[in-house]
Amino acid sequence: MVALVLATVFLEALMPMTTIARGGVSNIMEPRQVVIRSAGDWDTLWREHAGPDAEAPAVDFGREMVVGVFLGSRNTGGYSVEITGVDRTAGTIVVHYAERTPERGMMLAQVITSPFELVKVPRADGEVKFEKVAPSGR
Repeated sequence: MVALVLATVFLEALMPMTTIARGGVSNIMEPRQVVIRSAGDWDTLWREHAGPDAEAPAVDFGREMVVGVFLGSRNTGGYSVEITGVDRTAGTIVVHYAERTPERGMMLAQVITSPFELVKVPRADGEVKFEKVAPSGR
């Protein structure tokens, strides 16, 4: 019974998330973690990320907010970032993300990349922290 109650509390803390965009090419070349709670800030970030003529994907900022991770520029392919989960703990939102790096000896494209992921989650006020976690599957 106690395990069921604890599992329910844990599951209630998880926040649903929807990926807006994820990839290896962004115009944001410095590492950055973002929390966006307004349409104006979203439009500014999206144009910085995707270019001045790019139209930002729709987000209902009355109900949602955007969180994201930009790794900044990397000298080769083989890098990526994934937001693995978002939860609410004691009034703080925690964004968990994993950074993947190329394996030693791997053949890589010799091209500048800038991995990123942006997700939308239910709107919440308060502090947002980002926590790097170990990538799964290695």
